[in-house]
Amino acid sequence: MNRISFLKKLDGVVGPFLSRLFPVTSSVGSLLRDVQRILIIRPGGIGDAVLLVPTILALKKAWPQADIDVLAEKRNVGVFALCPHLAQVYVYDSFCDWPKFCFKKYDLIVDTEQWHYLSALIARLIRAHWRCGFATNSRKRLFSHVVCYSHRDYEAHSFFHLLDVLNVPHPASPEIPYLEVSPEDRHVVDEFLTQVSQPFVTLFPGASIPERRWPVERFRQIANFCREEGYGVVVVGGHQDRQAASRVLSDGAGLNLAGELTLAQSTAVLARSDLLLSGDSGVLHLAVGIGCKTVSLFGPGIAKKWAPTGQGHNVVNLQLPCSPCTRFGTTPSCPDQAKCIQGITVDMVKDEVVSLLIRG
Repeated sequence: MNRISFLKKLDGVVGPFLSRLFPVTSSVGSLLRDVQRILIIRPGGIGDAVLLVPTILALKKAWPQADIDVLAEKRNVGVFALCPHLAQVYVYDSFCDWPKFCFKKYDLIVDTEQWHYLSALIARLIRAHWRCGFATNSRKRLFSHVVCYSHRDYEAHSFFHLLDVLNVPHPASPEIPYLEVSPEDRHVVDEFLTQVSQPFVTLFPGASIPERRWPVERFRQIANFCREEGYGVVVVGGHQDRQAASRVLSDGAGLNLAGELTLAQSTAVLARSDLLLSGDSGVLHLAVGIGCKTVSLFGPGIAKKWAPTGQGHNVVNLQLPCSPCTRFGTTPSCPDQAKCIQGITVDMVKDEVVSLLIRG
């Protein structure tokens, strides 16, 4: 069992009990104007981390003199290399980092975890004047400022609600682009992209769970269609996606970058791409944050919470009565072979791709 799985199991067993050992944190008045040190806690996956960046930028704008630290996980820590306004980034599941942040003192701690207890307990134990978080269960006892959490809100807006309770101004919606790629990563990617015809589209055939995985054969057909329309094709992903990416490109020319790039370098590819086709994934949110057009495939996931909105983003969702079924990051096993994803046809996706690439 990896450390995160262990911590989640431990969290579910002892978290509710430990949270009740602390007295209820009193709600306090307005924040000091002179906030100097802020800690943002963000466990979880890539998508949550990406959609948190606009909130970090708003905090920095409100208190430009403040040092902002982030406590992340190994699986999402790469996102914060795309947010240059941070003082330190610590790793939640690297225990050698704990002495580095546990003994610091902050003016404000913002716990952006939506459900689990451990992050709220850490926020309560670290010295701070104010602590802010979501009131989803008894973890609310540990914060001075709490806000409700809804599955009906786009996740970036959920994080903005934390700013509302702190009286921190923010835009109505994230200002695109809000991720920044370094010149060094852009240079590395430019070298790779000399191998593919321009302009190009990017495909990501991976998924965190089988219920979100659109068949590789259909990605291959979309790749062929894009080439017929005069576009190069690039496939991105991790090492675990390398074989699927090879199958996507088996019928023709294309560039397989799965397993070849860092997260920041993959984002640099998306910054150059005309469009990304992806399921509900962290890569999808990276594309949104860097300003790339997207076609996304939704089924088990909550589209209202996770699907990109606005011009340049088309969502394919069959909206079956049984979907969405995911809650707080957990998707139950599907008794119906994930028809919400498997029922999406190649023609449906072609129509959405054409509407963005051909018709603008």
